[in-house]
Order: sequence, then structure tokens, then C-alpha cells
Amino acid sequence: MNKFLITIVLLLAANVLFAQRFDAGLIAGFNGSQVEGDYFKGYNKAGILAGIFVQTDVAPAIVAGMEIKYSQKGSRKKYDPKQPEVEKYVMRLGYIDIPIFMGFRTNERSMIIAGIAPGVLIHSKELDNYGEFPKEDQHPFNTFDLQPFLGFQFDFLERASIDLRLALSVVPIRNQPSGTNYYWHNNQFNNVISLAVYYRL
Repeated sequence: MNKFLITIVLLLAANVLFAQRFDAGLIAGFNGSQVEGDYFKGYNKAGILAGIFVQTDVAPAIVAGMEIKYSQKGSRKKYDPKQPEVEKYVMRLGYIDIPIFMGFRTNERSMIIAGIAPGVLIHSKELDNYGEFPKEDQHPFNTFDLQPFLGFQFDFLERASIDLRLALSVVPIRNQPSGTNYYWHNNQFNNVISLAVYYRL
């Protein structure tokens, strides 16, 4: 995995060094996420995302780009004020994602983007009413995640864009153990909607 990350970083650096024209900048925003394979529906787990990007025009209406960003994902059981005693559940996951994408300009200020985002899990935690799960109740997550994504980007200022994306894992973030429980019924996959500002330096 370390070799993979080094290769991606080197490719990013090569793109910056050799592209005839490129844009580079900062990313900041947030995720709304859920996990396919648990019993809790809805994008109830909020998280931040932040990182850097570089992109270049490869044709008059086509852009290629790459990013490196920290992204918080996971799942949360929605609180019901009518049932305050129901058991709490929160899954917190933090990834380093390296999206690679193509953008297709629809006009001078907007484009549709599509790509794939390999990710490496750097921290994880699950909590209930009593705090973090004890070790005997913890089930490890897979280190690697892979999410194809589709989105839309709009330039609302000369140097700033708003970016909306939907991404869904195609490899499990965790496989179902033997038996079932109140929060888990199948292999689990990240499902994320993100909204971020991209600022070109």
C-alpha cells in the first residue's frame, strides 16, 4: 500500500512538472455518508474533507485531474426524540483518498466529472450508549477502499468552484462476520455525498 501511495504521489508530481498548463489548489468541504449493509438508512453521518488538487486541460472541453484529501465517512443511527432510550450507534471512519477524474465542460463555468477514488483507512471507531466498542466486540475494517464517483462542478468565482459528488464503494469496507446483530446484516460499503469548495491558487 505504501508503494501504491508513493506511485500516485510521483504521478501527481510528474503531472505538475510536465503539463503545459495546469491548475492547482485547495479543497475544503464536508461529507454526508451512510454505510450499505447496516440497518440505518440516510446520509446521517457528517464529516469533513480537505486536501489539494491539480488538473490540466487535455482537450478544449476535457479536463484531467488528481486529488489527495482526508475524508471522514461512516454511519450514524438517526436520533428519534420519540424514542430517546433506543440504542445509539455511530461508525467513524477516516480515509486518505486519491481521486483521479476526467471532467467534461458543459459550458464556460460548469462541468460534469467522473472518476475513481482509491482510499486508505487511517482510523476507525464504533460507539454505542456506553462509548467506544470494547475490543471483544470490535470487527476490523479493510484498509483499502475503492469508490467510483460522479459529480458536477460549477465556477461561482474566477478562482473558486463548488463541487458536488456521489461515490459508492465497489469493494467491501468490512465483510459480514458469522451471525447478525442489531446494526449489521451484510457486507458493508461506503456511500457518500460530498459538497466542497475548490480554490485555485
